[in-house]
Amino acid sequence: MKKILVFTLLSVFLFNSCEREQLDFEGPSLQDLFGEFAFIEDLSISANEVDFAAGETIHFNATFTKSLNWIIEIKGTESGAIKEIEGFSNIIDASNSTWIGDASILPIFNPELCDVTLKFIDEEETQTGQLTINTVKTNEGYLISDFEDGFNQDWNQFAQSGANMSFGIRDEIQSGQGQYYYDMGGEVPWDWLIGLLDIPASAYGETTFPLAGNADDVYFNVMIYKPEEVINELLLFQFFEDEDEDGNFSSQTEDTYSIELSNQSLEPGWQLISIPYAETVSLANGVPVPANGNAIREPNKISQISVLMLADPNSGYSRTAMDYMIFTTNGPLRP
Repeated sequence: MKKILVFTLLSVFLFNSCEREQLDFEGPSLQDLFGEFAFIEDLSISANEVDFAAGETIHFNATFTKSLNWIIEIKGTESGAIKEIEGFSNIIDASNSTWIGDASILPIFNPELCDVTLKFIDEEETQTGQLTINTVKTNEGYLISDFEDGFNQDWNQFAQSGANMSFGIRDEIQSGQGQYYYDMGGEVPWDWLIGLLDIPASAYGETTFPLAGNADDVYFNVMIYKPEEVINELLLFQFFEDEDEDGNFSSQTEDTYSIELSNQSLEPGWQLISIPYAETVSLANGVPVPANGNAIREPNKISQISVLMLADPNSGYSRTAMDYMIFTTNGPLRP
């Protein structure tokens, strides 16, 4: 009897173990693998209009018979801005499709009508809709310029006397944000410098820009446009720190930190550059050098930003553009 009892208990244990393993099986369901795709609930949008500036959001709803990789594309009919929301599920709702008004692909959205398309990676069927942005979202941070209000007379602009020189605010191409951008270009066969723009804190009624003091928390953000046909641009952003806060900068005793953007680091079209101030470097002729001041990056002591447009003098015409220069705190800009 004992042998029979042991065998019976062992059989029950094995059966329960197998049953438990089957219940705990992880992976795609048979429906997801082999089931037929169909919509249970068609695409709908939580509202026809949205005021992002007032903190409103919008989300999308749809249900289908099996879990799939899906993409919701929102495209501005005027700006061409694009936002993509992606997921893997058989339900789309506020938990996985809420939109705060940001863009995945520049430019930034305008107040405009937007086309919405729901599409799938492995299915051809799509569904569409429309929504209207009444107000765009507000980006938190210290805005240096979006170039919408014209040239600030307290900035300093310099351009060489080369060929095809272009330094100023333009609207000839689609901007990164709004209507206007700052254009820089020309051909200077005797010098690397094509032109520059100095932006002092005094242009905003400040001695230094009102930023946080921790370099890890402060991000410098700027939208850069690279023309497809130009392959020799070199942009240098310089940040001058008035360490003793006497209202004057001394290159011999105070720090200058830089961000260098070369042709190799840029893609054609508009792109957002976001760099923590902690990652800026002290440069001389493009080479890292020891800082002249206390060697501590202090964004709250930046008294001037300079933007230098450069190119090898033997490389011919060069051009680029910039838009929406802004400092943000605790993370990069989410345009």
